[in-house]
Amino acid sequence: MTEFEDRLRQAIERGEQRRQHQESAQRQRQWTEDELKTQHSRQRLEISEYIELCLEKLTSYLPGFQTETIYGERGWGAACSRDDFRAQRSGKRSNDYSRLEITVRPFAEYHLIDLAGKATIRNKEAFNRNFFQKIQEVDVPEFTDLIDTWVVEFAELYSG
Repeated sequence: MTEFEDRLRQAIERGEQRRQHQESAQRQRQWTEDELKTQHSRQRLEISEYIELCLEKLTSYLPGFQTETIYGERGWGAACSRDDFRAQRSGKRSNDYSRLEITVRPFAEYHLIDLAGKATIRNKEAFNRNFFQKIQEVDVPEFTDLIDTWVVEFAELYSG
C-alpha cells in the first residue's frame, strides 16, 4: 500500500473510534426513566414550596384571601382565592370570585417540568399560562422568577 492509503485507513479508524467514544458518552448521559422521575420529584418539591411561600406572602398583603395547598392529579403547588358578596341597590346580590393558582404538573412521558398558572379576577379570567423545560435542563431560578412575576402581576391586576 501507498503512504496515502495508510494515512487514509488510519484516519478512517480514528474517526470510527471517535464516533464510538461519543456514542458511549452519550449513552452514559441519557437518563433512565427512574432517574427522570426522581429528578422531577426533587425539582417539583423545590418549586412547589416556593409557590406556597409566595402565595402566603400575597395573602398577607391582600386581606380576605385564603390559601390552599394543591397536590395530586392536577399537580403540586398552591392557590389563593377570595369570594366577595355584593348587594346592589336593586336588592339583587352577586358574588365576585378571584383566584390565583400555580402548580407544577405531574410527571409525564414528555419528561418536562411544567408550570401552570391560572388567574381569575372578579369572575373574569386574567391569565392562563404554562411554562416548561426538559427535566435535564431545568433552571430552578428561572421558574422562581416566573412565579414572582405571575404573583406580582395578579396583585397589580386585583388591586387595580
